[in-house]
Amino acid sequence: MGTPRRPRAQVTLDATDKTILRALQRDGRMSYAQLGPQVGLSAPAARQRVQRLIDLEVLRVVGVTDPLALGLPLMAMLGIRADGDLRAVADRVSELNEVIYVVLTSGVYDLLVEVVCREPHELLDLVEDAIKPIDGVRGVESLVYLDIHTHRFDWDVP
Repeated sequence: MGTPRRPRAQVTLDATDKTILRALQRDGRMSYAQLGPQVGLSAPAARQRVQRLIDLEVLRVVGVTDPLALGLPLMAMLGIRADGDLRAVADRVSELNEVIYVVLTSGVYDLLVEVVCREPHELLDLVEDAIKPIDGVRGVESLVYLDIHTHRFDWDVP
């Protein structure tokens, strides 16, 4: 299940914090010995700064997988219209193995759900047998990805 994000106080970042974030966006496996000099700190000081950013929930260090390399060539965004408690619907949808991203939205869809599947029939089974029966789901529209044009992790830190 996904981790709900609740509004909280904004964290103030200084220039060093921002430089650390930019460096780790480019290479999240960078050692503290490499990172420190790039940001004007010793390796131990860089480690402390990174840990502070993690503790403040500004930074999460994760491995990003490639669905294609894992034999999951079918990716889609599902637009879900729902009634009732959207968080409850999102929680149920988030429990499904094929689901990798769930966003509550405004507009035409109440939820946007990114999924990965091996074959078209798996997407059909997911939508018809797993998602549509969820209490509160009114409709699902499948938008199958033809190609991923941009997948960016190095957006500018404000």
